Amino acid sequence: MKPLTRSILVRNTRREDIEPIIQLCSAVYSNAPPWTAAQLESHLDLFPEGQFVAVELASGRVVGTAASLIVLWDDYDMQTSWREFTANGTFSNHDPDHGRTLYGAEVMVSPTLRGLGIGKALYQARRALTERLGLLRIRAGARLRGYHRYAAKLTPEAYVMKVVHGEIGDPTLSFQLGQGFHVLAVVQEYLRHDPESLGNAAVIEWINSLVAGPKDYTGRNLRFHAPAEPRSSRLLAAMV
Repeated sequence: MKPLTRSILVRNTRREDIEPIIQLCSAVYSNAPPWTAAQLESHLDLFPEGQFVAVELASGRVVGTAASLIVLWDDYDMQTSWREFTANGTFSNHDPDHGRTLYGAEVMVSPTLRGLGIGKALYQARRALTERLGLLRIRAGARLRGYHRYAAKLTPEAYVMKVVHGEIGDPTLSFQLGQGFHVLAVVQEYLRHDPESLGNAAVIEWINSLVAGPKDYTGRNLRFHAPAEPRSSRLLAAMV
């Protein structure tokens, strides 16, 4: 893969990246346990192509990471938790023989280096992988990091609607909407003990237009579409 800038490179994860990923996870999630070495080993055993790191070239330091697996979506529903989607973080449910959905289990960027395009590069790597494998889509749970500030006056769904319409900015969901994702649903107890989201997440989707047909867009909930979206979204509304 080409360098993101003169100093950052996104590449597939290697065994020697496991401990740096654990350290990065500890820096990002101060109130939650990090990935374990056993979980990260399992990711590499089952689906090495779906694991990425962003590395600072000058120092070799891991400054971002993305983890994913392939699932058969019919085995799940919109209210499924992160633990179920990831088989307790092991990815032992990875199903490349039947699945057409790349499930985004994690994206992390060093808190000191956010806003430099590292997250965008990790998402681009995921999209390129989805296209290369001929998968239909990427889906993920967008942890509503800013919801705790509004929980006293907004339901999770009302909060997501305001984020989608640009009335509120959420550190995670607003970024993902900018990466071409659309909200399908709002799920409670996605991450039960997360103090920022209070367990709430938005189920998001990016469609691989290289293989998708009109019927593949019909699962989208038009209530979560911003009114001033581009022409492609208006065409979607006409199809549904």
